Amino acid sequence: MLVGKSMMYILIALFIGLFVLQFYFRVRVVKVYQKLVKNRVQFDSSHIFNGKKMEAEILPKYPEHKEDILKFVKEMRHSLTIATIFIVLIFAAAVILRTWNVG
Repeated sequence: MLVGKSMMYILIALFIGLFVLQFYFRVRVVKVYQKLVKNRVQFDSSHIFNGKKMEAEILPKYPEHKEDILKFVKEMRHSLTIATIFIVLIFAAAVILRTWNVG
């Protein structure tokens, strides 16, 4: 039972830390996104997940915004990674809670 409580406290601390980190990355993504929208830079999600496609189609089209585009893609990927870790932590917390309450 003591192990379950300590695991839960660790998961809560991780959850809070990831929440703060996720908020930080979301703010950065929104700032860069607003800059790209203001400059009418357009691309779709397939470019975010395919670096070769981004380099071939979008970066040559908007060379003056290359830095912002790459920053946006990087921040978006970080944000998605953290969201995935959130989901795993939620499942882990559910398993621990279920085990802790049943036993």
